[in-house]
Amino acid sequence: MGFYKLTYLIGAIVLFSACHQSETKETPLIPFPNQINYNSGSFIFSEQTPIVIEEQSLRPGVEVFVEKVEHHGGHPLSIKEGGVVNNAISVSYNHQLNEEEYKLDVQSNGVSIEAANSRGVFYALQTFLQLCPNDILSESDKKKFNYSIANVSIQDNPQFKWRGMMLDVSRHFFTKDEVKEMIDYLAFHKINVFHWHLVDDQGWRIEIKKYPKLTEVGAWRVDREDLPWDSRPPMKPGEKATYGGFYTQEDIKEVVAYAKKRFVTVVPEIEMPGHTTSSLAAYPEYSCTGGPFNVMPGGLWPITDIYCAGNDDTFSFIEDILTEVMALFPSKYIHIGGDEANKAEWEKCSKCQARIKEEKLADEHALQSYFITRVEQFLSANNRTLIGWDEILEGGLAPNATVMSWRGFKGGIEAANSGHNVIMSPTSHCYFDYYQGPIDTEPVAFNGFIPLKKVYEFDPIPAELSEENARFILGGQGNLWTEKVPDKAHMQYMTFPRMAAMAEVLWTSEQSRDWDSFSQRLKAMTLSYDVMGLNYAKSMYTVQFESIFDEKAKTIGLQLFTEMPGTEIYYSTDGSEPSVTANKYDKAIHIDSSVEIKASTFVDGAKVGITSGVNFDIHKATAKSLEYKYSPHDRYKGDSEITLVNSLRGSRNFSDGNWQGFQGNNLEVVIDLNEVKELSKVVTGCLHETGSWIFLPQEIKVQTSLDGKQFVDSGSTINSIPLQSESLVMDFNVDISGTTARYIKVTVVNQGEIPQWHSGSGSPSWLFVDEIIVE
Repeated sequence: MGFYKLTYLIGAIVLFSACHQSETKETPLIPFPNQINYNSGSFIFSEQTPIVIEEQSLRPGVEVFVEKVEHHGGHPLSIKEGGVVNNAISVSYNHQLNEEEYKLDVQSNGVSIEAANSRGVFYALQTFLQLCPNDILSESDKKKFNYSIANVSIQDNPQFKWRGMMLDVSRHFFTKDEVKEMIDYLAFHKINVFHWHLVDDQGWRIEIKKYPKLTEVGAWRVDREDLPWDSRPPMKPGEKATYGGFYTQEDIKEVVAYAKKRFVTVVPEIEMPGHTTSSLAAYPEYSCTGGPFNVMPGGLWPITDIYCAGNDDTFSFIEDILTEVMALFPSKYIHIGGDEANKAEWEKCSKCQARIKEEKLADEHALQSYFITRVEQFLSANNRTLIGWDEILEGGLAPNATVMSWRGFKGGIEAANSGHNVIMSPTSHCYFDYYQGPIDTEPVAFNGFIPLKKVYEFDPIPAELSEENARFILGGQGNLWTEKVPDKAHMQYMTFPRMAAMAEVLWTSEQSRDWDSFSQRLKAMTLSYDVMGLNYAKSMYTVQFESIFDEKAKTIGLQLFTEMPGTEIYYSTDGSEPSVTANKYDKAIHIDSSVEIKASTFVDGAKVGITSGVNFDIHKATAKSLEYKYSPHDRYKGDSEITLVNSLRGSRNFSDGNWQGFQGNNLEVVIDLNEVKELSKVVTGCLHETGSWIFLPQEIKVQTSLDGKQFVDSGSTINSIPLQSESLVMDFNVDISGTTARYIKVTVVNQGEIPQWHSGSGSPSWLFVDEIIVE
């Protein structure tokens, strides 16, 4: 059944409202309207349908819609001024509605739209566009069209004022046209803020005419794109910086105007006082040391480069930059970063120490507060509002600052309770650079895990806030950092469909949201994505695996699942590609021998997503009893009490349920094999992920016993992999050939403290183990 027929049938036979979620599962609208009723009949929409506006001041709300239709059909819709007209889209004022609220009424004899302003009209037409057959989103047809649109009545108003998406163009540069295309996709989902991360250590992307070296030098780095982000050596003497790019001021004006036409506010971010290597490479005199500096080619760490807070010329430099930025961006808000500012140079800098003494500041944290407050005063004097990441709370928050809370909800709660506006963007739900599906089936990403449903569960208002203080939560946003996102296709893959989930969370009221409804509507929305040519992720269809343990029978089973309800899973047990003629999954699979399982998801008999698989290697310790000396950390216990001997290996995602984590402690465990057996080796799987403070062990020791009381040393191995290596999963083999025993004690020795070269040095290191294999 085509999308057009599906839409028509829904409109013709279903009558429902937003408060009856069970009846809305097929509605192809994202975000879902807060009040909606379908009626019988339909409206015929064609290139002959005129748009009639009450006044010319409403024209900006219809222009983008008219352009979209013209790109599809090759013929512009006429825009006339007047009253309600039959067989037309009639647009009129309703000053009783809120700023972004609209009424959309589709009837057989015409469409009426009411709004308080052009913004509301724009959102009404985005909804109307989603009600149309998705063919209308194609720009290649250039032919006449005649679409039947289901009659529907909608009154809609967003839950939050700030519905945002952040794109980092410093780590990898995206062209002006790629940015504009992203803004189109955001506007289609009623996202109204584009947070443009223009500056960081790896590139300065905005032309500042007073300081031309910012782009002549700061916009370019040595090309290390063939190497992993965290394993790129710094620039060497004589090397040329060839990778990068920047936006001219004319480019910026064009993007801002393009976004404004789509009722998207562009908020620039100019990082300070840290994340400033690219600017200091151009103007080292504004640092504490005087340089020299080179633009960083990747994730070199720690980064101590920072603006000198004791130098008044530094603030003149920053104010000059911000003056040009404000001239380009009409946004009320200017984001100044403020995160991850390493203060090591301030501690050594005589000018910074003098500033602390002169201003009677407590320490370097208070110096950062002084820095941010001074910049905030400059912005306030120019009728702008400063936004900073939640580190700007440290040492005291600038009087009129808005906090963007990324390190969880805590900073946002603190700021709201102090009467400051807050945008919630915690890593737990909003970081789209994290993996969204099983890590071994996904393109490279940052080693966290935020699947689609996790985004949909995001609630920007923490329960800890009183109703009075909750009003300081402006909304939330998704963030795409691009260290590991080198091109447009990857950018789109990481953003969608998670941005659709974020859009619904921020627009639709909690009582009108429902995961089952959203997931069904998303299936229809992805057909629209296909027409648009959007490279969205299908990770929500990827089959995932979870072991289950029958304590009584001492047996292992395997559960298969996907995020998307209403899908069918087929699997094979011989490593072959599954089809609808393979085994259909309906209950946990009993595992009693080594096997390779592959599984795929199907909808209406057609495969969706990609095939995933798992190897189950039954060994002598599989499903045997474990006795720990130190319990694993509460957050990383694994998916069952026998995670370490469930024959299911972990991926590079330490949150996949197959790892057990120990912070500061060793893993020391005794395995009871139930009977005396001849043994040959013990294999222990460990994870190395330095960005998450996870390190390979110092060594692994194996002891054995016949009675569980007297243990003897049977073998050991020492880690020889450098701790500064890139991420990996490592199996450590201990040869115990010739050993006969019932009990095996395995000690995996934690590194103890994080090494000095690491940003977290001195803190307890993490040890992660997925399986102890006994042969």
